[in-house]
Amino acid sequence: MPRRKKGPPAPLPQGWTLTDSEKKSWRLGPIVGQGGFGLIYLASQRLDAPVSPDSGFVIKVELAENGPLFTELKFYQRAVKQESLHKWRTSHRLDFLGIPAYWGSGRSEYNGTWYRFMVVERLGSDLNKVCERNGGRLKTETVLKLGCRLLHVLEFIHEKEYVHGDIKAANLLLGYRDPRQVYLADYGLSYRYCPDGLHKEYKEDPKRRHDGTIEYTSRDAHKGAANSRRGDLEVLGYCLLHWLCGTLPWSSLLRNPLLVQEAKTSLMAKLPHSVLELSGPGDGMAAVALFLQHVKHLDYKDKPDYQYLRDVLVARVVRKDELLDFSRPEAEQQQQKGRAREKNNSGFGETASPRAARVRTAARGASRPGALPADGKETEADAGDQWESAILQRHKRTKVVPPARPLHAPSGQSPVTEKAKTTQAKRGVRWAKAERIANAQDNDWWTEDSEQENHQKQSLPESSALLQARGIQGASGDAEDQRSAS
Repeated sequence: MPRRKKGPPAPLPQGWTLTDSEKKSWRLGPIVGQGGFGLIYLASQRLDAPVSPDSGFVIKVELAENGPLFTELKFYQRAVKQESLHKWRTSHRLDFLGIPAYWGSGRSEYNGTWYRFMVVERLGSDLNKVCERNGGRLKTETVLKLGCRLLHVLEFIHEKEYVHGDIKAANLLLGYRDPRQVYLADYGLSYRYCPDGLHKEYKEDPKRRHDGTIEYTSRDAHKGAANSRRGDLEVLGYCLLHWLCGTLPWSSLLRNPLLVQEAKTSLMAKLPHSVLELSGPGDGMAAVALFLQHVKHLDYKDKPDYQYLRDVLVARVVRKDELLDFSRPEAEQQQQKGRAREKNNSGFGETASPRAARVRTAARGASRPGALPADGKETEADAGDQWESAILQRHKRTKVVPPARPLHAPSGQSPVTEKAKTTQAKRGVRWAKAERIANAQDNDWWTEDSEQENHQKQSLPESSALLQARGIQGASGDAEDQRSAS
């Protein structure tokens, strides 16, 4: 029988001492936060002095009969032991993993009422406040980097037989000492999906339909089924989409959970087009569409390919550093427009917009004669795999620099300088030729890449659906070249 949930308890007095299960004593300070079922206090291990405003500890307090804190305690005690956390970070070559440190827990009585408490690392502001300050959105690279970090956290807790179940900006907290770090907090809705290595069966419970935060609830949870690993990743995918666009297709339907469920089902069924058609940055939307495409094909008990999902996200990141930029996305757009104008005015290459438009057109599966299978019908899997191939393909362009101006050497110039003059003049000719070649390559980038993919398809096993899709792309590119030549 589930534990009863009551509201927050009456506040405890500052200076009150709590003793945890390991006999460590903690002094309560002022209240610094409040959740739906509990209060959060500053705390200190020093009992002979008031709690410092800069203390690095907080204590979450709930009524003893409440369920969320009990669930969170069990998660920390079973899954987040410091030695296993350190071992996992080392094996995955990570300096940081965004799970708050756990310091102790226990029960205490005050004025005849029993309380349950948990001592954890103090954290800073939540990501929801950052999004509100930025008009609901985050920068594209920030979203993609954040997604990679959260995938590490989810992979760890999934290996420890738990799912989080409530990933959202309000549960993502910045570090108190280092705001560049982000932690996934609040495990009150976590669920042990695989106790002792035995995955629980899929079972729908009408009483639990639409559990969780309605904007991000997974399709399984909408049906009343407990979350599994695919549910956590689906929720994360909706979060990434929200942070990129500032809204979700069902944001106006939140009062009707059934309509929200139908909207999510429709979006997942029509991938990738349903995501690419939303208003958001092209590179980020393509990455999220690939992300959700992988989640869509997972069965309830399947283990996700976490590394593939990280590769999908990081492939669209230009700056590979670990810094997260939480400034307003409008500045990002202005910088991109400025770079595009500079590039266009220089006379070399093209602006970002036409190229992005061509990639988005290709990603949406633009109709090309000769691109359909032999039976003339393009299945959803064919279209998705063909689009995935186009998005992940890397295109290299010859570096083009301005041709050198002739050197005018003064009289009596040394032979070395005359030789340098001749060499630089020859380079100018080569650079001009390279520019013409680069422009020609760029105009036919799709055809060249398709020919390469078609060649790879012939040399690899034909059982791969992805390679079949790439072969289709190559055929379409060849057909288009023939029409252009005629």
